[in-house]
Amino acid sequence: MLTIESLNHLGLGRASDGQSVLPRTLPGEEVDVAQDGSVRIVMPSPNRVTAPCRHFKSCGGCAMQHASDAFVADWKVEIVTTALKARGLSAEMRPIATSPANSRRRAKFSGRRTKKGAMVGFHAKGSDTLIQVPDCQLITPALAQILPGLEVLTVAACSRKGEIDLTVTDAPLGPDILVETEKPLTPQLQIEMANFAQTHGLSRLAWNDETVVTINAPVQDFGGTGVTPPPGAFLQATKEGELALLTAITEITEGTSRIVDLFAGCGTFTLPLAKRAEVHAVEGSGDMLDALDRGWRAGHQLRKVTTETRDLFRRPLEPDELAQFDAAVIDPPRAGAEAQIATLAQSDIGTIAMVSCNPVTFARDSTTLIDAGFAMNWVRVVDQFRWSPHVEVVGSFSRT
Repeated sequence: MLTIESLNHLGLGRASDGQSVLPRTLPGEEVDVAQDGSVRIVMPSPNRVTAPCRHFKSCGGCAMQHASDAFVADWKVEIVTTALKARGLSAEMRPIATSPANSRRRAKFSGRRTKKGAMVGFHAKGSDTLIQVPDCQLITPALAQILPGLEVLTVAACSRKGEIDLTVTDAPLGPDILVETEKPLTPQLQIEMANFAQTHGLSRLAWNDETVVTINAPVQDFGGTGVTPPPGAFLQATKEGELALLTAITEITEGTSRIVDLFAGCGTFTLPLAKRAEVHAVEGSGDMLDALDRGWRAGHQLRKVTTETRDLFRRPLEPDELAQFDAAVIDPPRAGAEAQIATLAQSDIGTIAMVSCNPVTFARDSTTLIDAGFAMNWVRVVDQFRWSPHVEVVGSFSRT
C-alpha cells in the first residue's frame, strides 16, 4: 500500500516509497500497485471525480480529468508559484482563467489507414497506439463533426503503412485543414482533394506546403480585425484563453503609445493594441507577418502598424532599437527568450507584458528583469489546455 504525497508538474502522483510516480492519482490517496504496473485506488481523495470523457483512460490527450476543476486550478497556480519560488520570487497572483470544455479550436490529429478504411484520433500516452475520440470533450463541436470526414481524407492521403498529421482549425466558414504526409500531391489527388473540401464544407485545405483549395478565407478575428493565417500557423488554443491574455496585456500597456510586439505571430495582440497605440510587430515568420499586414490594411480605425521579419533568438532587438518604444509585449515559445529579455532589461522600456507557456523559463526571464530594476506587479495563470499539465502565464512588469 502506498500513499500519494503530492503531484509533480506533469500531474503524476509522488508515492510514499520515494520512487514511484503514478498517473491518475491525487494527493492523500492510498493505492495498490500491481506487478503489471496497474494502479488500484484503495482510498480516493475527496477531489476525485468521474472523468467527463469516456476516452480518458485510453487517450493520451488529457491527464487530469480524474480531479475536480477547483483542484486542477489550484494545482496549476501552484506550479507557477513553485517555479517563481525556486528563483526566490513571489508575486500577486490574479485569479486563474480556465477555458471551458469543448472550446479547443485547433487540434492536431493523427490518421492511419486500416483494412476497413481509416482511423483518426490521438495517441495513447507514451505510445504509438492510435485512439479514436468521437466524443472528445476538449474540441469545439465543429472539430468533432469533421472527424468522420478526416477518416475519408486519411484513406486518400496516407500510405498503407504510414501515418499522417491533420491539423484542423475551427474557422467561421468551415474547418481549415493542413495535411502533413509523405504522399506526393498528384494532379489526380488535387482534383480529389478539391472535391473533398467542397463536399465537407471546408474553408481551406493545404497539403504540406501547398494550398490545394480555398473556398472561403479561414478568417480569425483578432480584436475586431479579420486575419487569414497561413496554413498551420500558430493560434491561441481557445478564444476564451486568447481574450484572457489580451485583457491582461491591454491593462499592462494602458497609457503607452508606442508598443513593440515580440514574437507577434499573425497579430493576436498587435491588432487589438493598434486601436489605441502604434505597434511594431516582430516575428520570425514572414508569412505570418504578411497575414498580419494584410489584416491591418483592411482594418478600420487602427493606428500605424509596422512589421519586421527577424529571428529574435539569434538577433534580438538591441537597446538602441528598443529606445523608440515605451512598452513591450513578448510571447516566446517554451524555451523562453533569454537573449531578448537580456536586451529588454538593458533598454529604457518602462513596461513589459510577458506571456509564457513554460513557468520555469518565465521565472528565469522574470529574474533577469527584476535584477535590472523591474518590479513584477502581478501574474495571472491562463489555462487554455484544460485537463492537461500545460500552464500558461502572463505577467506585468514595470521599472521601479
